[in-house]
Amino acid sequence: MKLLAVIDMQNDFIDGSLGTAEAVAIVPAVARKIEEFKAAGYDVVFTRDTHGEDYLSTMEGKKLPVVHCVRGTKGWQISDKLDTSGCTVINKPTFGSYELAEYAAADPRVDEIVVIGLCTDICVISNAMLLKARLPEVKICVDQSCCAGVTPESHRNALEAMKMCHIDIM
Repeated sequence: MKLLAVIDMQNDFIDGSLGTAEAVAIVPAVARKIEEFKAAGYDVVFTRDTHGEDYLSTMEGKKLPVVHCVRGTKGWQISDKLDTSGCTVINKPTFGSYELAEYAAADPRVDEIVVIGLCTDICVISNAMLLKARLPEVKICVDQSCCAGVTPESHRNALEAMKMCHIDIM
């Protein structure tokens, strides 16, 4: 059984404080991929980068001093162009989510996980690597047409790094 992991498709990463033209461009493809998985009866799980008002005083905030994805704000919300109905949403305080890996591991029928979302070079790669580490015999794939990085170059670099770790790039 397949599982779709939709990473951080939140307003701040699409067209908000950390948005890019590349992120805006993938939204229709991400919406289609979600519809495809739902129509096939597969599980779809979203992650949501989640910070507090104290973001700038955190380790991440000191290294990336751009306030984003503060719980309860418009920027924190998943794009309303994506259908989250019937899906699990996991709030995560950092790049990768152990909870996502455990969610996937809880169902022994899962034999393939497709990872999509933002940003390829930060949260997508972090979650793909955690999934691969937790589930080494499960096929982990990243659909590059449904991902965007901080820059096109860092997106390509992340895809190459994931390939080296036996994550399939679609």
